[in-house]
Amino acid sequence: MGYGAAPVTDAPPPVKKISVKEAARCMGKSDQFVRIGLQRGLLPFGNAVPGTGNNWNYYINPAKFREYVGAEAFNTFFGLTA
Repeated sequence: MGYGAAPVTDAPPPVKKISVKEAARCMGKSDQFVRIGLQRGLLPFGNAVPGTGNNWNYYINPAKFREYVGAEAFNTFFGLTA
């Protein structure tokens, strides 16, 4: 194929950031379900880190979330083409 990068067949999703609210809606669950699942380490697509007081900070990895919910559901929810 010559010089340069090989074509990528399963590129990461073009979604840069996913909120708890978006993840919950995509899954058909409540925001609280996602927050508690991340806090307890039960959902494999992100992390929850204690903040100040009773606040928490959440990170949802788009590639892992897409893998968890499935490419079709992910692409449909975020308006992406497969």
